[in-house]
Amino acid sequence: MTRRLIAVTLALFLPAIGMAGEYDLTVDRVKIDTGDFVKEGIGYNGSSPGPTLRFKEGEDVVINVTNNLKETTSIHWHGLILPFEQDGVPGISFPGIKPGETFTYRFPVVQAGTYWYHSHSGFQEPNGAYGAIIIEPEGREPFRYDREYVVQLTDKHPHSGDRIMRNLKSSPDYYNRQQQTVMDFFTESREQGFMATLHDRRMWGQMRMMKADVEDVQGFTGLINGKGPEQNWTGLFKPGERVRLRFINSSAMTYFDIRIPGLKMTVVQADGNNVQPVNVDEFRIGVAETYDVIVHIRDEQAYTIFAESMGRSGYARGTLAPREGMVAEVPELRKAPMLTMADMAGHMDHGDMDHGSMNHGGMDHGNMSDGAMDHSNMNHGSMNHGSMDHGSMNHDSMSQGGMDHSAHGAGMPEDPFYASGSGLLPTASNGGKFLSYSDLRAQSPLYEEREPTREIEMRLTGNMERYEWSINGVKYEDADPVVLQYGERVRFKFVNETMMTHPMHLHGMWSILDVGAGKWNPIKHVISVAPATTVYMETEVDAPGEWAFHCHLSYHAAAGMFRKIVVEGGPDEEVASGDALAKGGDA
Repeated sequence: MTRRLIAVTLALFLPAIGMAGEYDLTVDRVKIDTGDFVKEGIGYNGSSPGPTLRFKEGEDVVINVTNNLKETTSIHWHGLILPFEQDGVPGISFPGIKPGETFTYRFPVVQAGTYWYHSHSGFQEPNGAYGAIIIEPEGREPFRYDREYVVQLTDKHPHSGDRIMRNLKSSPDYYNRQQQTVMDFFTESREQGFMATLHDRRMWGQMRMMKADVEDVQGFTGLINGKGPEQNWTGLFKPGERVRLRFINSSAMTYFDIRIPGLKMTVVQADGNNVQPVNVDEFRIGVAETYDVIVHIRDEQAYTIFAESMGRSGYARGTLAPREGMVAEVPELRKAPMLTMADMAGHMDHGDMDHGSMNHGGMDHGNMSDGAMDHSNMNHGSMNHGSMDHGSMNHDSMSQGGMDHSAHGAGMPEDPFYASGSGLLPTASNGGKFLSYSDLRAQSPLYEEREPTREIEMRLTGNMERYEWSINGVKYEDADPVVLQYGERVRFKFVNETMMTHPMHLHGMWSILDVGAGKWNPIKHVISVAPATTVYMETEVDAPGEWAFHCHLSYHAAAGMFRKIVVEGGPDEEVASGDALAKGGDA
């Protein structure tokens, strides 16, 4: 019996089969003080972030959620494998929790690791409705540590979510504080030549795009566990200890590049699943992702946890120290990156299409047979290495350690998850190791390796001028559900035709990221897709019901980059067998 089937069966009979861990949460209006500004927001049990929930693998959980707001709310248990009725998405898995009501979630805990929870109603999540989840494993961890801390990141903005969305709709560059100036033009002209610079500006102008448009929303204060940089969240340690840091990116829109100057980090878990350890100096955490790292601190001094936004417009900061009050130097923000024509490859090939008005409504991507559409021969751009077909790589010739991304060009390492020549290609501030998806290997395979039954292409599309985001040119409200069959293994092909990076989140089922490692491919719940790249993931369709699938940038999902997934069929015979067992009958 699979873990998914166990979850479904136990959920049916949870009240009858034993003790459950019971938790109470209230959804409240709260005051949020970032150190830069104070605003009203939404939180849990009177605070934002809400309390860290600790579960145990194998535990049966009961969570009573009381809505003290004047509007409907919900809680989604991000990354948790559970029955779809408990997933917490209004309009898909349940109606939501009305004002004054108490809704009780019931589900078995069938996994371990670092996860989080947040509202899936309106913009309550960016307004403060989020918290952390830690699930202790039944057995021993495959790595050693002496103490642990949650490091939950977010990008708190002085404007409410509704106001931000209105402003983006009226002017997509409303929050862009890094637009190029005349002085930038003169500087580039000295470096690259006048005509080359003029040609470059003319091309960007014709596309009505900006090289500086790396982040849609700037002007935020980065928080760690609810504290701004000046408030300085601090985690204590004793010299010689190994400290586990559970990083969670709960931002509405912000990717963070994380480093702890003076310390190496060993990545041991990604999105709640153990990975083979990778020693790094820095890593990028996409919106809604989690990474667990271990640092071995040998001396009695303070170290800064520095989380710098990908667009270099802001940062979150905390401290590891042997005593309260100790601080370490806070690095300065690095120079803001600029998009290049490599990042625009997908947009240039499709830029003359009006993705917002294209009629794809009659295309049923969910019900297409393997032969209905030959995706492998579709030309989505002259995307060179960054848009390489990860599915066609010769996996057999790769070592388990992954591909050789060493020297390229003027000593710049390549990363197949970024377009070749991308302005977003990350590098460590100290010249050391920056984590790539290509480095991730599962600690132990969760599924048997098998060929996918079919492939579904999801083109990530949008119209920046109208601030409309979509999948295959169709916004959520105009799209048919994607229909999957229970028992399939589906291969999803993400083709990013936009200038933005999109963290794609599938609810209820694991996403097996193709890094060319076969059965060792890492298991995640969020797949980040950089501009002008094609990325593949596979999914074992083992979760009956209706699920959400969307970009986890809050304002992209709200603007249409969202789908409903319907899984037809299910383990009827096995559930019936569980029914007989619960009633004392023969299986």
